[in-house]
Amino acid sequence: MKVAIYCRLSEEDKNKQSETDDSESIQNQKSMLIQYAIERQWSIYNIYSDDDYTGADRSRPAFNQLLADAEKRKFDIVLCKTQSRFTRELELVEKYIHHFFPLWHIRFISIVDNADTEIKGNKKARQINGLINEWYLEDMSENIKSVLTNKRKNGVHIGAFALYGYQKDPNQKGHLIIDEEAAQIVREVFTLFSQGYGKTAIARILNDRGMPNPTEYKRLKNLRYQQPKTKNSTLWKYFAISNMLTNEIYIGNMVQGKYGSISYKTKENKPIPKEQWIKVSCTHEPIIDRELWDNVQELIKEKAKPFSVGTIGIFAKKAKCMYCDYVMRSTKSHDRYYLKCETKHVANEACIGSFISVAELERAVIAELKSMITEYLDKDELEQQVSITNNLNEKREKLKAEVTTFQRKASEYAKGIQDVYLDKSKGIITESEFLQFYQNFCKEKERLEMQASKTRDKLEIIERKMQSADSRRQIIEEYLDITKLNREMTVKLIDFIRVGKRSPETKQIPIEIHWNF
Repeated sequence: MKVAIYCRLSEEDKNKQSETDDSESIQNQKSMLIQYAIERQWSIYNIYSDDDYTGADRSRPAFNQLLADAEKRKFDIVLCKTQSRFTRELELVEKYIHHFFPLWHIRFISIVDNADTEIKGNKKARQINGLINEWYLEDMSENIKSVLTNKRKNGVHIGAFALYGYQKDPNQKGHLIIDEEAAQIVREVFTLFSQGYGKTAIARILNDRGMPNPTEYKRLKNLRYQQPKTKNSTLWKYFAISNMLTNEIYIGNMVQGKYGSISYKTKENKPIPKEQWIKVSCTHEPIIDRELWDNVQELIKEKAKPFSVGTIGIFAKKAKCMYCDYVMRSTKSHDRYYLKCETKHVANEACIGSFISVAELERAVIAELKSMITEYLDKDELEQQVSITNNLNEKREKLKAEVTTFQRKASEYAKGIQDVYLDKSKGIITESEFLQFYQNFCKEKERLEMQASKTRDKLEIIERKMQSADSRRQIIEEYLDITKLNREMTVKLIDFIRVGKRSPETKQIPIEIHWNF
């Protein structure tokens, strides 16, 4: 028998000597599990180890590699210290330990809590373990959230990264101290803006001098930083200047809680309304004095006034440059509104740049939307769509019935396995007859479960298609006579738009519209 050993470090018992060392906990787990396998004369296929990952993290590299190898039937047993080391999520317990592992003929064993998929009647215990672990995750999430909120209200900095211009105080946890080299740039940005320089102009000044942007500066100084997701990541950009000029941390106020998690099961965050942000005054030394700050805030308000009316803003954060993938910025000239690639203007040869008037982009979006509506409303097309919808409905009902049938038959074979086992125990059938029945019943049960799984996948595809058709129909009814766009429409209809540069030959601007339906 080939065994795969899986170890995971829990937050409660980590005790690392250095970042590159395995934790003491990991070493103990390995020793225990290797000894367990040797005593049973199992061959160790591989040891999969995740250090510094929680039991709810689905992106654990070793965990995902183990699942990939399990699907390829590279071993016969998965061995863990406890079921919670494998996962704390009940959903994953059901998905892998109770569904896929049996299909892949893989036995799951956890030593301490006696979980073993080969022991009859052990399933309820594994499910109870899974449920307890799920409650543990939820409670731990709420406890952590409560502790972090309390720290924020006390003005303690709890972020992973210090804001550009500051460093984490090595002598006081949660306190910020000024990083004088970066602070000089922050003061210069505020001073230049107060003297009438625009945000793009300030970015260009810094780039022309070869000043690294906040992310690159931290990288060069070996400070903690967030990995950039786009090209030209070393350049200062309009939005970096814009965000800096409105961040109250630079006047000594700690502002936190701008984002919150969607669920304890995911790392995804959602923005929190501004009125719910946690702000504590005078928590650290300011970089910008109050007089300069107030002056800059007044100038920002004045500059924002001309852009608060008209069509400006309908494509905010929706239009991206086709060449560097950065969000295009709004601008105004002679009472007309435009979108332009900021990267082209903040540094030489950084990007060839995209540029389009808001009116032209609006016309292009409306034209494509009307084209899709016209195509859909074509009589033959409409009849075809009705026919397709009816067809999909029939297929959906048929697939639902098939899933029910497969599940019912699989249950019958599961009961048959129990019955033949009882018959063998009572001496009604021989050992060899039992084995033959058992193998046949198991094989047929697995085949039916696999068929049920495949049919469920087909059913999901059908339902997605039907939802897509309903979405199109709703859009047609709502936007049949559209002549003008507003912000609410673009948010609902458009995922994002890529805009290119006008062609000298055709005079056309390449536009790619990615719809939400």
